[in-house]
Amino acid sequence: MSDQHKGIIDGRQTAAFPPGTVVFLVGMRINSFRSIRNWWPVFTAMPRMLRELYQHPDSGFLGARSWTSWRLFMVQQYWTSMDDLMAYARSTDQEHFPAWKAFNTRTRGNTATGIWHEAYVVDPGTSHVVYVNMPDFGIASATSRVAVTPRKDQSTPAQDVAR
Repeated sequence: MSDQHKGIIDGRQTAAFPPGTVVFLVGMRINSFRSIRNWWPVFTAMPRMLRELYQHPDSGFLGARSWTSWRLFMVQQYWTSMDDLMAYARSTDQEHFPAWKAFNTRTRGNTATGIWHEAYVVDPGTSHVVYVNMPDFGIASATSRVAVTPRKDQSTPAQDVAR
């Protein structure tokens, strides 16, 4: 097997995740590259948060993947529940809350950096998840992956897992 095929799982797969799993997208946009003093602290805050989350598997954090597109930076995260995600976001003794507070102070009257986030509670019965000839990826990499069989051709086996 060549290096380019290493880790690829042959065939059609889907994710098995319990109801209530959260897909959380969070990102920043550099609106002014010249204002590095404003966007650099935001840019460096997320790696610290991710390190902290990976060190605390009991937090409800399941995993993440980072993406970039020119001036946009995004982290796709998975959580066991919205309650776990919000508990982390509001905790004053963890990385997120102080970073959020600093961002709000730094950006008052300043548009050099934009941030955004979206959180979705997903249910296996209303989700469609398919991977074909892919390595571990997406929600399956954060939860578990199963082969799609003719009986499970709807690609939502988490219904069976959750029962």
